[in-house]
Amino acid sequence: MDYKVKLTDGKAQLVNITSAYFKSWQVWHVRFMDGRVAMLFKLGSEWMQRNEDFLEEEVLQVIGSTIDRIIYKRNIAF
Repeated sequence: MDYKVKLTDGKAQLVNITSAYFKSWQVWHVRFMDGRVAMLFKLGSEWMQRNEDFLEEEVLQVIGSTIDRIIYKRNIAF
């Protein structure tokens, strides 16, 4: 689904966030409107990205908190 994420510089950006499984891990694919893609996963309470991905720490935390809200809304919906 498409989500509007407010970045740390105050600008809002539209991103497409989908979940998938890689081996036994749940991962999240984040696709930006300019075509860039990042794969995120949660390790404990920290959001991580693949080594080859490009997100700065602040952007990673903002998108991670957005995904946390998505997970929370899914859990209370059931």
